[in-house]
Formats: sequence, structure tokens, C-alpha cells
Amino acid sequence: MKLFQKNEKKATQKLPMGRKARKAFAVYTALVLCMVFGTTTAFAASDPIAVVNNLSNFIFGLIRAVGMIMLGFGIVQVGLSLKSHDPSQRANGFLTLAGGVVITFAKEILTLITG
Repeated sequence: MKLFQKNEKKATQKLPMGRKARKAFAVYTALVLCMVFGTTTAFAASDPIAVVNNLSNFIFGLIRAVGMIMLGFGIVQVGLSLKSHDPSQRANGFLTLAGGVVITFAKEILTLITG
């Protein structure tokens, strides 16, 4: 007894692509190739402290982006909990909101603590 029957009569065909889709795909491919192969050489700065500061600013920028995402998600959670009258979801929303604020302003909080 065969569980899976193999149908060998099917032929593969290309999906139709219109002129606009082909043009959009060509533009997308060109942009990707420019991003990959069109990079310039980055020379190191003469001051090593400047390099560390630039890296620190970049990392704190990423952390700030994550904090903003959490902040937005917390606002949505609080709004949905107010609509559905769910107290546990409301508490989770306020905790997410507070965490997003703390993560968003992490650099400023650290500079206040360290002086």
C-alpha cells in the first residue's frame, strides 16, 4: 500500500512576470548590488578614544531603538487592556511601558549615575 502517490506527469512552468515587475526587480537588484559592492574604505581615526566613543554611540543608538519598540508595544498593550477591561494585561502593559522608558533613556541614566 502506497501512502504517497507520485505524479510524474506535471510539467514546471515559469510564473508570468510583467514589464513593471521585471523593471522593479531590476531596480531592486541594482540597489542591492550597489549596497554590497559600492562600499568605500573606512580609515581608522587617529584618536582611539574617538573610535570607542563612536562605537559607544552606535551601541546606545541600537539600545534606544529597542527601547522605542518596547515603548510602542507597551502603549498598545495598555490601550488594548483599557478596551477589554483586563487588569493583568494592563499591569503587563504598564511594566512594558516603564521598561521601554528605562531602556530608551539608558545612556542618560548612566551619565546621571556616573556623573
